[in-house]
Amino acid sequence: MAMKLLLDQGLPLSAAALLCDLEIDTIHVGEIAMSEAEDAEIIQRAREEERVVVTLDADFHALLALQDALTPSVIRIRIERLRAQALAELLQIVIAECEVGLEEGAAVTVEPSRIRIRRLPLIRNN
Repeated sequence: MAMKLLLDQGLPLSAAALLCDLEIDTIHVGEIAMSEAEDAEIIQRAREEERVVVTLDADFHALLALQDALTPSVIRIRIERLRAQALAELLQIVIAECEVGLEEGAAVTVEPSRIRIRRLPLIRNN
């Protein structure tokens, strides 16, 4: 199955076009009038369209845990001020390394020196 992405606010809008040029079906919340949407609405949209959410926001992983969600997968980028080209290249690497997990449901955290993947549902610490 081809990977489909939904880029959250805070990520470069132009990265969506770059990823589409790489044949990765990508939309940005800014293109679909969801720039001001709540995180839960973005999660629901991604779930309906079978997209992976890409975000800078830690709240998405927390929401998935609270919902005991199996979908959608979320990639959280913990690298500051990535430009569109660098983000597109980084996401190609993340998709290549984590493709199976992302297809099955995962929370991925991308840091400067490592990529961490956790399967959904996330276990909550009560």
